[in-house]
Amino acid sequence: MAIKAEYIWIDGTEPTARLRSKTKILPDGTTPGDMPIWGFDGSSTNQAPGDQSDCVLRPVKVVPDPIRGGDDVLVLSEVLLIDMTPHPSNTRAALVAVAEQFADAEPLFGIEQEYTFFQAGRPLGFPAGGGFPAPQGFYYCGVGADEVYGRDVVEAHLDACLQAGLSISGINAEVMPGQWEFQVGPLAPLEVSDQLWLSRWLLYRIAEEFGIAATLDPKPVKGDWNGAGAHTNFSTKAMREGYDAIIAACDALGERAEEHVKYYGADIEHRLTGMHETAPWHEFSYGVSNRGASVRIPWQVAQDKKGYIEDRRPNANMDPYVVTRLITNTVCSAAG
Repeated sequence: MAIKAEYIWIDGTEPTARLRSKTKILPDGTTPGDMPIWGFDGSSTNQAPGDQSDCVLRPVKVVPDPIRGGDDVLVLSEVLLIDMTPHPSNTRAALVAVAEQFADAEPLFGIEQEYTFFQAGRPLGFPAGGGFPAPQGFYYCGVGADEVYGRDVVEAHLDACLQAGLSISGINAEVMPGQWEFQVGPLAPLEVSDQLWLSRWLLYRIAEEFGIAATLDPKPVKGDWNGAGAHTNFSTKAMREGYDAIIAACDALGERAEEHVKYYGADIEHRLTGMHETAPWHEFSYGVSNRGASVRIPWQVAQDKKGYIEDRRPNANMDPYVVTRLITNTVCSAAG
């Protein structure tokens, strides 16, 4: 029987790239290593002009398709120009170089992807006739139909990610109604980024079945409501073995804070206000157990004198290829 291969790629939309996908039918017995390159119309994805529209999809990661089942697969692909060099929108290629350069440091990432469900133009759980629900306070990790909205979608997404072999390490309801989080990792920079993009695609695709849209908008509702981030947990071998390396990593991130914030997701100033468990976008700070700091050192890390740090600045809409590259390069370069 033929195999359905869903080719998935990141487009060239700015300031925030979007996911695209299409299906290729392949002969029975086609293995992950045999997935062919494929083409697409880059003029329809903000990646090429109409008179030179061809772009190339090169498979980089193949996983079982938990939606179609059987031998069908999801094929995460990077975008190339027709001369087989990376397309300008291909941020994965730059991460590959940095990950290889600092492989000996053994960097690991765990990313907390927050997102918000919308239905009929309003966050799921907001009154259909307008207005607002009860203030924040009971929704975070809540239980019950008056506190939690969209759990059926969340559970279906979790199961799909596990069936696809992705390293999902947890889920929880977040602070605003209709807002949730899943965690990916800990994994090496390239692997965590590939898996985050695949898990995002699965989230959008599964939410379709429920007539719900999932958004990575960093501030989906203005006012006294939490934004949506992608808190990024990071360590190197040295950090997992000693506290001096933890402090050195925080200091290194502080020295390049402006550069990082610039590439941590569009509209970051709307989320990093100094309120709602954030530090102001134009200031840098770090502290033990401080969720109001740019970078948090978990209390257990301070007690054990080794472990990891949490960069709380990245937006939910950040590009993981860019964020993991920046953090790896900044911390590992400073460590020599």
